[in-house]
Amino acid sequence: MLPDKAEIPTITGRIVEVSAQIERDLDFPVRKYDKVLFHPKNAIPVDFEADNLLFVVPIEDVVAVFRKASKAKSPRVVAEGDGDESDDDE
Repeated sequence: MLPDKAEIPTITGRIVEVSAQIERDLDFPVRKYDKVLFHPKNAIPVDFEADNLLFVVPIEDVVAVFRKASKAKSPRVVAEGDGDESDDDE
């Protein structure tokens, strides 16, 4: 859901690095290589490569995070003992 007061267009990008402060803060679920939607108004352009636009983006300007869902592992049944025992009490 985008904010109602969105004055400028948002940009999609890929996170190439996350600051140590944000990595320690569990309130911000961003990880390296996540695709994000962000407001460029406060983004600081960084000119490392001519063919690649890089920005330092404040976490407050990240509007959405897109990530592939991890495949859920099927539950594994683990039995104690050698398997010859039954649960019936006689």
